[in-house]
Amino acid sequence: MPHTTPVIDTAPAPCYHCGQPLPDAVDHAAWTVTIAGQAHTMCCPGCAAVAQTIVDLGQENYYRDRTAYAASADGAQQLPPELHLYDNADPRFALDEDSRESTFTVEGIRCAACVWLIEHRLVRLPGVDCAQLNVATERLYVRWRSAACQPGDILAALHTIGYAAYPYDAGRHADQQRRASKTLGRQLFVAGLSMMQVMMYVAPSYLARGDGTLDDSMASLMRWASLLLTLPAICYSALPFWRGAWTSLRARSLGMDVPVALGIAAAFGASVAATVSGKGEVWFDSVTMFIFLLLCSRYLELRARRKAGAALERLQHALPASASLLENYPASRAATIVRAAALAVDNVIVIKPGEAVPADSVIIEGRTSLDLSLLSGESAPVPKNTGDAIPGGAINAGAVVLARVTRKAQDSTLSDLVKLINRAGGEKPRIALWADRVAGYFVAGLLMFALAAFGFWCWHDGNAARAWPIAIAVLVVSCPCALSLATPTALAAATDSLLRQGVLVTGAQTLETLHRATHIVLDKTGTLTWGRPVLQGIQQLGAMRADFCLQVAAALEAGSAHPLARAITTAADEAGWQHWTATALSETAGRGLEGMVHNRRYRLGSAQFVADIAGLAPERAVADGVTPVYLGVEGQWLACFQLHDGLRPDAQETVNYFRRRGKTVVLVSGDDDVLARRVGDQLGIETTVGGYLPADKLNFVQQMQRRGCVVAMIGDGINDAAVLGAADVSFAMGGGAALAQAHADAVLLNGRLSAVADSARVAERTMRIIRQNLGWATVYNVTAIPAAALGWLNPWLSGVGMALSSAVVVLNALRLRKVR
Repeated sequence: MPHTTPVIDTAPAPCYHCGQPLPDAVDHAAWTVTIAGQAHTMCCPGCAAVAQTIVDLGQENYYRDRTAYAASADGAQQLPPELHLYDNADPRFALDEDSRESTFTVEGIRCAACVWLIEHRLVRLPGVDCAQLNVATERLYVRWRSAACQPGDILAALHTIGYAAYPYDAGRHADQQRRASKTLGRQLFVAGLSMMQVMMYVAPSYLARGDGTLDDSMASLMRWASLLLTLPAICYSALPFWRGAWTSLRARSLGMDVPVALGIAAAFGASVAATVSGKGEVWFDSVTMFIFLLLCSRYLELRARRKAGAALERLQHALPASASLLENYPASRAATIVRAAALAVDNVIVIKPGEAVPADSVIIEGRTSLDLSLLSGESAPVPKNTGDAIPGGAINAGAVVLARVTRKAQDSTLSDLVKLINRAGGEKPRIALWADRVAGYFVAGLLMFALAAFGFWCWHDGNAARAWPIAIAVLVVSCPCALSLATPTALAAATDSLLRQGVLVTGAQTLETLHRATHIVLDKTGTLTWGRPVLQGIQQLGAMRADFCLQVAAALEAGSAHPLARAITTAADEAGWQHWTATALSETAGRGLEGMVHNRRYRLGSAQFVADIAGLAPERAVADGVTPVYLGVEGQWLACFQLHDGLRPDAQETVNYFRRRGKTVVLVSGDDDVLARRVGDQLGIETTVGGYLPADKLNFVQQMQRRGCVVAMIGDGINDAAVLGAADVSFAMGGGAALAQAHADAVLLNGRLSAVADSARVAERTMRIIRQNLGWATVYNVTAIPAAALGWLNPWLSGVGMALSSAVVVLNALRLRKVR
């Protein structure tokens, strides 16, 4: 029997997801997904993303049980069934019993027109109540009714119009952004290379025009060479425009890529026809330059969006993935590395220098300083001592400390901010909606105008030789992108600038409405004042010095959490307290403390409580508005500590700013009317009312609105939540109640009241730049389109004008990132 050599199939394995052949000469290392412990190669990033999603959902058995390959992830006509693996049972989507919500990352966003297309497609889905796409961060917020819609339906709807989406994941989102940047960079490089090469072949024809030095055969050769060199730009670099136009047309809308794609197709088609026939003009140089310049504009816009959303992204990545847990504290100090998400309340953790705090905690051992710049915009490290609360996301800038977890990582301060961020930039202000509507009508009008210009010049000249380049110039020179970019780019840059200064803007109309506000309504406690007592002064009542009395009082109050006690110990810390120790402490509820310091018995508290120590007569009352705390020793009075809720140091500056701007400042407080008026008089506020319950505050603001006032409200407490929600625009103090922050349009993370004035300055400049952008876009189009229709602009010059128009709008908006 003859020996038979077995035949070994050396053909590469197909894509594990869709079964398509793997492209040749491509590095697939980045397109490998581990499924059931084994690495499998995918044919494209789309299949890799879908396969990784299936693994992340714990649905690996999909591949074991399937009877056929999935549809290609790149096939827009075929709907991958694995999208429906997402369902309402996923806990990530829970909102309440009847509703669900989620933030999705959307791939393939090319320009502001994508926002309109995606939102309008989703709101037509049954059960979808809200769809808001933030173009700066490329994240989509959707809220839907669980009985009528599934998350898979949302992803499938996006897939049918050419966009890939998945629930937001910070790591995957960053990878997707890097891939998009690299792809656009390659397309830009190819377009630039084609443009330069085509220019070399076109230049002789321009130089020899009319002098007969370039014969017909050489001119034809150069045209064919230009055609071949233009093909890479048409087939690869122009893909974003072809896909955008096709997506818009399939969705039966006129996006901004439609006139761009038509202009490129018309110029290239006419040039090919002229090359084949040997008659007529060619515009290969104009086509490649137009593609290159427009891609430059797109690249600039992409960088601007990323920069504008950079501060939001930094917050998303701030919480660490792991934590050092002391499982047997205090018996053992051996640390175990665990997932930050697995931390539970009362766990003890080690926080080393340079590490981020994984969850809201309280320091139980050690002293350190925290870098809170990411959370509040505060640049200087903040000292923290034993017993102080520390927020998740802060950076330990000092020594090693031990802390006890008070809230789980997913409920931490930073996580709450991230939830607010997911609201930020989602909705659109009125001026942006107006620009979107105008841009939509603009594209339709432009196409009709280009057709009319073509028809006129055909009639006027009797042939299409001149009419064709004029129609191309009209399509190319128009810039609806500038109209749509004018507002969102400026708003994204402004909100990024404010966030870096400690102001988180979450409402759509915040900056626009703050600029229009006529009345500034301020709460007192926690807003104009600190909301906590501070030591105003020490009145000596005996022979002992004031600093000695403060040391004794701080020793007695060291272990107390009472607000008055914290005011005394804080003042002692600022004065360099030597941390004396009190012994034999006893507390009488509502009256005061008694204890031994340096072998002497002291009492600290109310006048009657201290007087009882040795039969002394109660000391005289102090000034109105001040809370007295007395210190005494056997047989004598020592001191009276005068405490009050002090004004914030920037309160006067903030009130003065708004008064100079012609705004009416109003103080509305739930405190006693006399105390409220005293604060109002001190700050020069003309209208002050006190003793108002939450319902009274709400009614007060609504009455102002009925009179035509535009009300901006600043508050901090739970009792301010209703009025914050009712005001035209509202700000919540960063240290205030979470409920108040949830109802506000902006949160002052840095706790500075003057940040409201800073926001007003940014709002004023933002609206000015938006008006400049809209004005520039309008003037440019009104001037350039008629000029092109009259034949004064050729396609090459029109392409330059369109690219520069978008670039001017974006660069002007980015100036807002420099606002201080």
